Amino acid sequence: MIIIMARPSVSIPSSVNITNQLSEKILIVHCQSKDTDLGAHALAVGASFHWSFGTNFFGGTLFWCKLAVENRRISFVAYKEYYDVFGRWLVCDDGLYGTPKDRPVFLKAQWMRPYIST
Repeated sequence: MIIIMARPSVSIPSSVNITNQLSEKILIVHCQSKDTDLGAHALAVGASFHWSFGTNFFGGTLFWCKLAVENRRISFVAYKEYYDVFGRWLVCDDGLYGTPKDRPVFLKAQWMRPYIST
């Protein structure tokens, strides 16, 4: 007897929100997945970049983002299925903060300055 199991195509709605809470600075946000490039977006102070998507129940949805302000950079995983990464992010002067439900805000990453050779 042969049993064939089909992979269900259940789509689970998810979303990511990145908010600029820098003091008086424009934030450049560029996010993408393996299949989808969301492009670069300039966010004024207080503005947010938000996108929604469906994830497959057995899939491996992953979005990563690059943040830039002046000469500082942060790269991070904004959403990873089956991983403790949350879809709400606050960008502040001292770094990037995650905002999970029912838990305190946590510092995810600090700003990195690009390497300049002398």
